Order: sequence, then structure tokens, then C-alpha cells
Amino acid sequence: MNILVLNVGSSSLKFQLVDTDADRIGADTDRRLARGQIERIGGTAIWSFRAGDGPATKGTTPLKDHRAAVEYLLAWLVSDESDVEIHSLADIGAVGHRIVHGGEKFVRSVAIDEQVMRGIEETIELAPLHNPANLNGVNAVRTVLGPAVPQVAVFDTAFHHTLPERAFLYAIPYSLYRRHRVRRYGFHGTSHRYVSYRWRQITGTPREQERIITLHLGNGCSACAIVGGESIDTSMGFTPLEGLVMGTRSGDLDPALLDYIAEKEGLSLSGVETLLNKQSGLLGISGLTNDMRELLAEAEEHDDRRAWLAIEIFCYRVRKYVGAYLAAMGGADAICFAGGIGENAPAIRSMICEGLEWAGIRVDEALNRGLPGGEGRISPEGATPAVWVIPTDEELLIARDTFRVTHGMETRY
Repeated sequence: MNILVLNVGSSSLKFQLVDTDADRIGADTDRRLARGQIERIGGTAIWSFRAGDGPATKGTTPLKDHRAAVEYLLAWLVSDESDVEIHSLADIGAVGHRIVHGGEKFVRSVAIDEQVMRGIEETIELAPLHNPANLNGVNAVRTVLGPAVPQVAVFDTAFHHTLPERAFLYAIPYSLYRRHRVRRYGFHGTSHRYVSYRWRQITGTPREQERIITLHLGNGCSACAIVGGESIDTSMGFTPLEGLVMGTRSGDLDPALLDYIAEKEGLSLSGVETLLNKQSGLLGISGLTNDMRELLAEAEEHDDRRAWLAIEIFCYRVRKYVGAYLAAMGGADAICFAGGIGENAPAIRSMICEGLEWAGIRVDEALNRGLPGGEGRISPEGATPAVWVIPTDEELLIARDTFRVTHGMETRY
């Protein structure tokens, strides 16, 4: 079954076309037929598409909205120039959507109907920058492909619905949770869930025996403590701002800073939130960039003090969360790195693990340096917890969930 996976932002659209079925799920023989992205929707859009593992085709074209972007993408998929292994739009069996926030209502992937649409709309105030764009993608697909093509919502927050109250409640008046659902929701759930599943598959560990810490480190970063295949704690909270230092997000800070910064800088509350979300993190500390690759190059080539400082703070914050989760879980069997930084920056993995030898965490530098972008163990043989690099694949998980939902199968790995 050919499944189109969409991740729609306010002015962007990322996609994969995945061929999967019941026999392939769990066997990792799914086929990626195409992938790519469209950026700057609403003006002269920039697009990059590729069929299979072939070279990317790039270009620009005016696209006024998400409907136009979906139409353009679908036209390319079935064109002679694309070389994608489908003959017509009828070969697309279903569409899976990444939906950022499902609130407390959606705890698993679901088929999209009018009731689900209303439920997603009700969570817009929890994710005002993401859920409206996600809904635009759903509506665009319905308009272009028609209502007969099934669509499935896969929620970033769903994996974390297993957090116990002690982990998801803030120590503020309980009435705020009762009235407004102010709590920790967690994000990157699709990524943490995939890495959890993949680690069990690689190691042959039964689900009920799993006890690992997953680290999704990219421009957005989060940690997750997983026991028995379920999330029991995670670093992101009510919004993705909480937790680790990220590319442009501050992560944890004293909430009293909001009023203090607003007064000193003459900013509104909205302005302070923008500062913390878009001007902080690696970018704010270094004053240079939010890209870890560029920071590492600057630090190594020019010994830039603030580049080193940004890197050090980033690694220190991750290390603190690993230590906290080891305490919360009573130990772990593995630490798993994923995400753009986690998968491709051996130096950062090494710096994060440095100082955790007391917990048994060690990195074999030869294995570590030999694994940029790949999958494998980077700790010495027999070390516990073992340290792994497992590239995440959120799109594949969304495709598999979409197949399961459309065929009435259980979506829990």
C-alpha cells in the first residue's frame, strides 16, 4: 500500500511516499518511493523532490497556499519526469499526517473524520503555531484527492499519554489542571517511540523488559525515559520550550525571568516568548548560529569562546537529564542517540557521556567516530548501560500507523 506522509508547517510541507503493508511492518523492508519538501509556501516557493534514492530535483514556483502546494506535489509524483513508481493518484492508498498536539483527547493514531477534526481544532490554543497548519494539510488533501482517500492523524504527544501524574503535573494550583488542562504533554513522541521500537528489534529485548533513555537531539531536543515500551517521563512540557537547550529555544529557566526580561527590555509577554523560542538556545549563547555543525567548526578552527560555551551548556543540560532519568528509572539498559545532532555529531555524543562513568556509561571512541549518520552501538562490549546511535524515522512510523489504522489493526508496537 502506497502511503503519502505529510508534515505540514505554516509555510512548509515535508513528505515521503512509503510502500508498506502488514508483511513489511516489523521486517523493515518498507520502500521509500519518494521524499522531499516545499518551503516558503505563500509566495515563490522553493521545492526539493527526489524519487527513491536518486538525486534531488530542485526548483522554485509560485504557490499561494497549502492546497496549491499539495496539488504541485501530487502532479510531480505522477509525472513522467519524477520516475516515482506510481502511475496515477489512484495508486496512493492513504495519507498520514503528523499532528503536533493531541491534548489529552488523542492517545493514539486515529482515522480523520469530522469529529477528529473538531478535536484537533479544540487543541489549537495548546499549539497555535502548529495545529492550524496541520489542519490546512488535511483540508488540502481532502480537496485535491477527495474525501474517499483515508487520512490518519499521528500525534506527537500521544506516546507520552502514559506519563504518571507525578511526572506530568506542575506544582501549581491543581484547579489550573482541572479547568485549563495545564500540564506537561511532551513532544517528539513519534521519534522516541520509533527509537524505542528499533532498539528492541536490534537487541531482541522483549517490550516488557525495556528500560532505556532516548535522546532526540536536533534543532529541537528532548529526552525520554522509557520503561516497558512506555514513556514515563520526558523533558518537554506544556510546550516544546521546556527541557534541554535547543537550536533557538532556551529550555528550562526560572519563570520569574519572563516578567523581569519584559520590564528590562520593554517587551510584551509575546515578545519574551518569541525571544525564548527563536533567539535563545545555541543561537542566543553563541551569538553566531543555531547549527551545531557550524558551532563545532567555529570552536575547533578559531577556538571561539562563546561557541565552546554554547556546546558545553548544551551537553551539560543533556547530561543532567540523563542522570535524573537514571535516578527516576532505577538505572537503564541503554542510552540511545537520535536526531540530526545525535546521529551525526560524534564529538557531542562523547561530551554528553563524559562524566557519566560512575553510572557505567562509556563510549568507545573508535566506534563513536566511525559512526556518523549510521546505526550501531558506540559503547565497549559488555558495558551497561550500552550507548547506541539509532537514526530516527518518524515518517516510516507514521506510514506504518496509517496502514494499521486503515486496516483496523492495533497501532501499539
